[in-house]
Amino acid sequence: MKTLVKIITAGLLVSASAAAVNAASHSKSTLDLVKARGMVVCGVSGGLPGFSAPDDAGKMQGIDADVCRAVAAAVLGDSTKVEYRTLTAVERWAALTSSEVDLLSRNSTHTLTRDASLGVDFTYYNYIDGQGFMVKNALGVKSALELDGAKICVQAGTTTELNMADYFRSNGITFSPVGYETSTQTREGFEGGACDALTSDKSQLAALRSELKDPTSATILPETISKEPLGPVVRQGDDQWNKIVLWSIHALINGEELGLNSANVDEMKASTTVPGIKRFLGTEDAMGAHLGLEADWAYNIIKQVGNYGEIYERTVAPLGIARKGSVNDLWTRGGLLYSPPIR
Repeated sequence: MKTLVKIITAGLLVSASAAAVNAASHSKSTLDLVKARGMVVCGVSGGLPGFSAPDDAGKMQGIDADVCRAVAAAVLGDSTKVEYRTLTAVERWAALTSSEVDLLSRNSTHTLTRDASLGVDFTYYNYIDGQGFMVKNALGVKSALELDGAKICVQAGTTTELNMADYFRSNGITFSPVGYETSTQTREGFEGGACDALTSDKSQLAALRSELKDPTSATILPETISKEPLGPVVRQGDDQWNKIVLWSIHALINGEELGLNSANVDEMKASTTVPGIKRFLGTEDAMGAHLGLEADWAYNIIKQVGNYGEIYERTVAPLGIARKGSVNDLWTRGGLLYSPPIR
């Protein structure tokens, strides 16, 4: 664990230094750079089904990938104008602060240390999760409290490592971490017998289980040992870009609240008399001007990407994670998704 702490500390220092260099060497805003380039460069995992992973045609799919598309739709009017950069957990912060990517949409947990020390700003949450454990059924384990002395596969450079250490220490349980660079490697290690259990966010466990040769051979244990609010991250010091990414997510959520979706948004734009919907779609009050965007920025998001519910159903739901009644449902249905109004 001492080695782990040293690695994390070094990562914080490198990222903070990169942020300082970035601030000194770039005078143009991120919005100006994106418009000039005609493309949003987005850092993603690239290997996590449901969040960001290429489909059979090589197109990046997932709830994180769709956040990138929503930003491109808002800024450039075209959700296809995204260049994805796959980044490991260790690489992601330096890639963002050094301007290798415009935003990070890579299942990243919002924590105090990251928020205050890395030169980055978290925007809003596109998925609220919690950490758990997955074991093979043959192990006969029914609870994480039965993992005393176990070898645990874990992705290095993540809050997952620290949460695991806290949990086992709090419960007087010993364990041996088996670290890997990527989530795919943790799954391969688990499947190959390098460890007794695999720990990650529960959504990731569901995604990794779906990729096992026999998904029915493994079980996700009932314990949830942490809070994992996941969302896109931007460089510190560019408030306008921060707000653009932030309000792109708010548009996904507000669009669903207003009953707007990719199938009905054109009809609603032509016929609605509801003030809140007219403001959202840009036919009244031109809300986009406050962000430096066109009046139809939110319309483009819903038309081209869909609302939050549409995204969830095509990305996360296929992992077997129902949305109804979960924390990732709208606040009007008992969930935690609550966005300020566009007005």
